[in-house]
Amino acid sequence: MRILATLFVLIVAPAVFAQQSSAINERRVSLNESAVALDPAGASVLEARLLTTGINGAQDTPVTNVRFVVRNSSSVSYAFVSGVVTFYDGAGVRCGEGLFKADSLASNESFETDSPGLRIRCTPSTWRVVATNLVPRMLLPYVQPVSKLEISVDGEAHPLQLDKPLTLNVGDKQRTIIVRSTP
Repeated sequence: MRILATLFVLIVAPAVFAQQSSAINERRVSLNESAVALDPAGASVLEARLLTTGINGAQDTPVTNVRFVVRNSSSVSYAFVSGVVTFYDGAGVRCGEGLFKADSLASNESFETDSPGLRIRCTPSTWRVVATNLVPRMLLPYVQPVSKLEISVDGEAHPLQLDKPLTLNVGDKQRTIIVRSTP
């Protein structure tokens, strides 16, 4: 029984520590401050600031449209970015949460957005943003297209075209050569 208890503690303790450290990284800030989203290493990747002021929601009349600006604060350009924006009342209780996203976000670039599905049911005092997807933009290496092909047989050059047969005399036999591209 002690072995099972020890095993349980060893398995659960790292998970609890990981949750606590992420909660510290996802810091709530007042509505007039910029909220910062961090990558898994703890570096700032997104900074958001509210454009909507005077957010006063209630249970029967929730606020459904809040505008904010998100800036890529990292040195990485992203092909896709998404996240969650969360609002809290004065007691620290979550009272509204919504999503945001953007395609193709360069380093230090900003975009203005809202949060579809958001329903703030309080007068929030703090908020936070969390990055849920950060897909880096990949630059593919430039491959120079092949403009001319030729085959040299005993110093004699013969031009080639893709998928066009070339007939050569090799010894006393004629040989047909076809050059094709492969995937």
